[in-house]
Amino acid sequence: MNFLKTNKNKMVLKKLNKEYRKFISSSLNSKPQKSKYGIVYTLYSDRFNLIEVGFAENDKILKNKLLQSELILLDKKKGKKQDLNLLIKTLNELDINFSSKLNFRYSNILIRHLFTLGWPVGRSIHKQRRIKKELSFA
Repeated sequence: MNFLKTNKNKMVLKKLNKEYRKFISSSLNSKPQKSKYGIVYTLYSDRFNLIEVGFAENDKILKNKLLQSELILLDKKKGKKQDLNLLIKTLNELDINFSSKLNFRYSNILIRHLFTLGWPVGRSIHKQRRIKKELSFA
């Protein structure tokens, strides 16, 4: 009787060991995504009153985009492609619609959301509100 229990335990351990090996080998085969830094930017079209957000891998790509289009660079900063994806998902949750080229209709609410989320919008369009508090002494 004792022999059957130990034999059963060995079989369970072998099965667990095989499953563990499968898990380890599958997790090692998947390559992690590269978190390559680039430039996240905001562009403005005065003609169509649109805001475009995007990601460029380097300055040359961004300069070529600016030369090809009639867009004005509002601001840029160092960032990742993941930052752009997170921004898009967050703006979707806030019910702000965009076109296929990540163009948004300009609105003060959009600019305020972009600024709050830490996206580069520059100081030419967005002006921070200053809240002044008065203290009353009674």
